[in-house]
Amino acid sequence: MTTQEKQHIQRQIDELQKDINELRTSLKQINDSKEELFSKRNALGKQISTSIREIKELRRDRDTFTSEVKNAKTERDVLAKQIKEKIDSFKKVSTVKKEVEAKHGVHQSPGALKQQIERLQYQIETEAPSFEKEQKIMKTVRDLEKKLKDVQKVSGMWEDTRGLSKEIDTLKDKADALHATIQEKARSSQEKHEKLMTLSKKVDELKKQENELNKQIEGKKAELAEKSKPGDEKVAKLNELRKQSGEEYKDEQLKTESQKRKKLSDLQQEVQQKFKKGGKLTTQDLIILQSIEEK
Repeated sequence: MTTQEKQHIQRQIDELQKDINELRTSLKQINDSKEELFSKRNALGKQISTSIREIKELRRDRDTFTSEVKNAKTERDVLAKQIKEKIDSFKKVSTVKKEVEAKHGVHQSPGALKQQIERLQYQIETEAPSFEKEQKIMKTVRDLEKKLKDVQKVSGMWEDTRGLSKEIDTLKDKADALHATIQEKARSSQEKHEKLMTLSKKVDELKKQENELNKQIEGKKAELAEKSKPGDEKVAKLNELRKQSGEEYKDEQLKTESQKRKKLSDLQQEVQQKFKKGGKLTTQDLIILQSIEEK
């Protein structure tokens, strides 16, 4: 191979090496960009996983509150029905009580009527009144006893209305407490639901970003594969040129070494002849003779 050919090959090698280095730099940049996209996608994936776990917890809590509200409303409906029934009973008893009071003109207490009856009965027993007077007193006693029965009847109704009123108040207190519980749990359920919906929208947005990153990553992979093809061809060509250059250099080197050995052998023969003839040896001649001895 001529020097000109060797130089031409070397120029090709240099150009290919430059192209390959530039391509490697470009591929590294693409790969770094792809790895950055991978990191972003992984970070998004973690956010999505965390958000999904939180959504599941929110949904579970919301459903629990919703179920509790439903049960509380059912219980409240039962109380409302009981209250209505008690109020209806109270109204009926109150109506009957007023009717009895109006009919019998009940204005005295049972205790006062009993005292009057006992006093009249005691009068009959102790005073020995005349027959006519005794009959009048007995008639008064009978009237008072009848009135006592009416009063006792009304008094029982009063006890009924008072008992119903207490029961109604107790049921209303329970209903009010239950209503407050329903409002609190319904509010908590709504808060959980709103957070859940907000987080779901966030997850949808994150998934869109994740899909976009996946597209970009696939694009980078395709770009790497596309740009790597000519790179592989150039590396193969570079290796081939280097091989050619290396073989020619090796052949040239062997040729030079052979020439050197032949020249040294000729010089050694000349010095030996000069030494045998008793000629004056120079320093260079002595070095050549020494090389013969070293063999």
